[in-house]
Amino acid sequence: MDIIEFLKNNMDSIIISILGFMSFLTVALSIERTIFYTRINLSLYEDKDECEEALTKNLTLLYIIYQNAPYIGLLGTVAGIMVTFYDMGANGNIDSFSIMIGLSLALKATALGLIVAIPTLVLYNLFIRKVDTLLNKFTKISRQK
Repeated sequence: MDIIEFLKNNMDSIIISILGFMSFLTVALSIERTIFYTRINLSLYEDKDECEEALTKNLTLLYIIYQNAPYIGLLGTVAGIMVTFYDMGANGNIDSFSIMIGLSLALKATALGLIVAIPTLVLYNLFIRKVDTLLNKFTKISRQK
């Protein structure tokens, strides 16, 4: 089986699986961070670095997801376009209908990548703001001790 046939048969499943996993991680990490932020007791932390480390735990993974999801989608789009052009060349068929269908199916991968990335970016920024707010509260509490 050559690479084009492999891409034709498997690329959608691979891309959708990766983006689905990224979405699952985003939801799981967001729930975990939300629960953590609502239950945190800032007075238990001795210094600001320790507090900041606890507050920012798992945010790097959210950052990685929102930065890379569009690229995963783009990879699927490029592979889909390659398959479309390969099919056109192999069949000698330059039918605009089949070209447009192939390209539109290829572009769905980019759309899915953006659907994962945009909400993750929003959540990441909300959590960063929450971290800043909680660190300010920690500073205020530690001055009062």
